[in-house]
Amino acid sequence: MNIYVGNLSRETAEDTLRQAFESFGEVSRINIIKDKFTGDSRGFGFVEMPNSSQAEAAITGINGREMNGRELNVSQARPRAEKVGGGGLNRW
Repeated sequence: MNIYVGNLSRETAEDTLRQAFESFGEVSRINIIKDKFTGDSRGFGFVEMPNSSQAEAAITGINGREMNGRELNVSQARPRAEKVGGGGLNRW
């Protein structure tokens, strides 16, 4: 199961996040999203856990928990929405 983790502080490292989730079961992947220009954390990331019941326990157990001074928002990740349309200027 893919899990969304929001409200991460810039100081939160992938190892710290992994340790928190591994207390609930096996973690197959951690990905903290970073700004492509500065390399700073964008304040959210994803944790992948292969066992659904362990993932549900992690969501319940970690949501609202404080990490590095921030209260985490944890939920099952939703599929990424498709982008539609251009939104650019029409050049006629």
